[in-house]
Amino acid sequence: MVADWRFLNCRGSSGWSWRWSRWRDTADTTAGDAMGAVTGARSAPRLLFIDNIRWSMIILVLSMHACDTYSPFGNWYYVDRRPTGLGTALFFGVYQSFLQAFFMAALFFIAGYFAAAAYDRKGFAPFVRDRFLRLGVPTLLFMLVIGPLTQYFLSWTWGSGGFGHQWFKHIRNGEWLSETGPMWFCAALLVFSIVYGLIRRSGRSEPQISPGDDRASSLWLVAFVIAMAASTFLVRVGVDEGASVLNVHPGDFPQYILMFAAGALGCRGNWLTALPERFCIRFGALALAASVPLMAVLILFGGGLQGETQQYSGGFNWVSAGKCLWEALVCVGMGLLMLAVYRRRFDWQGPVSKWLSDNAFGVYLIHPPVLIGAAILLHTLALNAIAKALLLTVVAAIGSFAASAFVLRKSPLRAIV
Repeated sequence: MVADWRFLNCRGSSGWSWRWSRWRDTADTTAGDAMGAVTGARSAPRLLFIDNIRWSMIILVLSMHACDTYSPFGNWYYVDRRPTGLGTALFFGVYQSFLQAFFMAALFFIAGYFAAAAYDRKGFAPFVRDRFLRLGVPTLLFMLVIGPLTQYFLSWTWGSGGFGHQWFKHIRNGEWLSETGPMWFCAALLVFSIVYGLIRRSGRSEPQISPGDDRASSLWLVAFVIAMAASTFLVRVGVDEGASVLNVHPGDFPQYILMFAAGALGCRGNWLTALPERFCIRFGALALAASVPLMAVLILFGGGLQGETQQYSGGFNWVSAGKCLWEALVCVGMGLLMLAVYRRRFDWQGPVSKWLSDNAFGVYLIHPPVLIGAAILLHTLALNAIAKALLLTVVAAIGSFAASAFVLRKSPLRAIV
């Protein structure tokens, strides 16, 4: 679904389709094994905090799509939108923009981080073949089966004549190629991985850069934030807001490419484990603190309060430039804070968190029809839009995790979820 690039550039099709726990082959049974291939160590403990970040982000995906259902912003298969006041619109605009500014970019960083180790372990051909299996097959499953079923039977966005007629028409006219839905991440990550593999095959490799002193690391991060903001702004100046590549606005790709590249670079220096906690918290907090007054200025003087939202989407203007900087600050700040907090507090798994982790990708793959079905059932419920979005998130999470655990993972699809 192509995003609706309006107030604060909220997007409605997002999610993480990189299957963390399935990236290993038979000989490598832990994430530590892959890191050992890079560092020379025989083994290392599995990074459980990364598993926990993964399922946490999947729940945020459900939250985003629940908001898309009721908020004035974003784009989704099924919407149940009613007139809202300014306060409700501001809440949705800020919340959805805040989520979109960091959670997908953080997952691209993680994907890039482990792509380097996977390539070291497998080489070009097995690496690319594995990426096609882990990323391409689930994407095709969604594009050819789950997405069409969702659109015809739940969102009613296909025409008449029966499902079979519409499905063959969908395939024949090539519409299926643009119907990645929330699986856009899978498609984008597959492209990034192939490009990365080709770079490595040419003989180039990332240098090993270990975290230095706080001053040097801070300067590098400031430069990274500026580069991300500037490149995003330049792309949004030249690309129309309605344009889409792999179901994503091109103005988002600079952030995703930079984070994937930073992840691949960070693998050599073991950044996920070696970045000092104090530095992550200090710089992350400063970045987020700087983003707050910037967001206030954008809302107060950028036209949002008057309903003039065009400049938030791009163009050569200070509002778009400020928003690009705000996104970069939130992206880096939240990434560092998540790393510090999850590494310190959530580097463990009990039965529940392991179950959530095991089913995270299945939830991502199956959640659209589950969430839409739940939204239809909640249609007549008399609640305000914010409360309804929260309730839908909870109901869809329960339903999607159950569908993954008791249907997908007990079917032949278990091999790809």
